[in-house]
Amino acid sequence: MKNRINIFEQGQKGLKSIFLLGGYLKHASIEKKLRELIEFRVSQINKCAYCLDMHSKEARAAGETEQRLYGLDAWQESPFYTDRERAALAWAEAVTYCDVPDEVYEIAKKQFTDEELIDLTLGVISINTWNRLNLAFPNEVGSYKVGQFG
Repeated sequence: MKNRINIFEQGQKGLKSIFLLGGYLKHASIEKKLRELIEFRVSQINKCAYCLDMHSKEARAAGETEQRLYGLDAWQESPFYTDRERAALAWAEAVTYCDVPDEVYEIAKKQFTDEELIDLTLGVISINTWNRLNLAFPNEVGSYKVGQFG
């Protein structure tokens, strides 16, 4: 990790579009608590420690419980999640793995409007992008403060 580029200091020009997407998503149709749950789950899949730290803190600040965060890796077997959350988690995993079966789409369509499903997908794409950037150009894990990026 030593001597890697600080993406936030040296990548401002290139990151502008990603920040714009993030600004849109903050006011989009998917509620913050669900967005944080999805961002945490995708960060688990991608093994991004910085994003796991960030989104666990943001999720708790949004009212998420420790029990639900701890059980997220086994959400299919856990009784803690609503049908809407389960549909979002299945969708997020399918998009992250680049394999969205018709069954997952149909379940998602029962829980989300067209606008919500597009916004959910943009959120999944966004966190996947951030995960990859933070893996390539690591930040100090544990340094994130709630609300740090707006």
